[in-house]
Amino acid sequence: MPGVLQVEALAQLAGIVCLQMEGAEPGAVFFFAGVDGVKWKKPVVPGDSLVMEVEISKWNARFGIAKATGRAYVDGKLAVEVKEMTFALAK
Repeated sequence: MPGVLQVEALAQLAGIVCLQMEGAEPGAVFFFAGVDGVKWKKPVVPGDSLVMEVEISKWNARFGIAKATGRAYVDGKLAVEVKEMTFALAK
């Protein structure tokens, strides 16, 4: 799986988590604004199961801005790590 798609998958997961945060209206749309500190540790090949986890590190409901970190694992080993992802909520 190309690295950019791994980051995209983590971003989509973080967007879904952000929609569950207090202050996000039902049906709101999050936009992926940027990423920083991406490290690829292991190749992801067809047939691998990518297990992802994200953590919302900062949430500003007033301005609709969220920051998150993320990691993805293959067979329990770290495959990709994202230090910071930024999202904007469309109001």
